[in-house]
Amino acid sequence: MTAEGHVVCEHRRIIERSHRQPGRVIYDWQHCLAVVQRKPGALRNGAPFVEMPEAFRQLQGQMLRKPGGDREMVEILSLVLHHVMPEACFQHDEQAVLCAVDMALEAGVPTKTHVLNLLHRLVDGTPIDQPDVTPPSSLALKKEPEANVARYDGLRGGTRHAS
Repeated sequence: MTAEGHVVCEHRRIIERSHRQPGRVIYDWQHCLAVVQRKPGALRNGAPFVEMPEAFRQLQGQMLRKPGGDREMVEILSLVLHHVMPEACFQHDEQAVLCAVDMALEAGVPTKTHVLNLLHRLVDGTPIDQPDVTPPSSLALKKEPEANVARYDGLRGGTRHAS
């Protein structure tokens, strides 16, 4: 389907004629993103979203456990809107978004902020691996600090109480 010279969507044709088997419905989860942007709760039980890539479904499972997770998940999925709407402002390749989601899941930080950070690093070519930061043994703590309120009062010039 095209609109104003842009491909808006494509639908696979199923040419299977059988009176013995039930008909099949093919969903494309990307076509439903505009709807879930207005109603993020539809992401929870929407049939098209069962067909999402596994990394997106794993992230969804973790994000929907926290308040506001529906909206954050929709915002991450919307990063691939350029397949549906070429004029979208922030266009990213679906594979790059999937890679960022995989890395966030692997790091154990399944948040929108972390996914966006990783995605921008992937797109910009910034190194993602963090250097191994092992402090030298000369920086090891030798004496554990102790809380001493009397020392603080002494620094203030004596003990004063609020009246």
